Amino acid sequence: MFAYTKTILERVSFDPVLFCKELEKAFKMLLPYEIEQLTEWVFSFTDQKPELRQCLIYVNK
Repeated sequence: MFAYTKTILERVSFDPVLFCKELEKAFKMLLPYEIEQLTEWVFSFTDQKPELRQCLIYVNK
């Protein structure tokens, strides 16, 4: 499920609002260990795309 979620997030990364919505959904449905993986991935992915950093509020919940 983590790989699928990552693919979806990469595809919607052109729109920060959509990215935030998908990220919020992902944190609701993933298992705890997958959430840890996703958190690490999101931090590294948003380093390359600063317009998505506003979505980090969902990571810190």
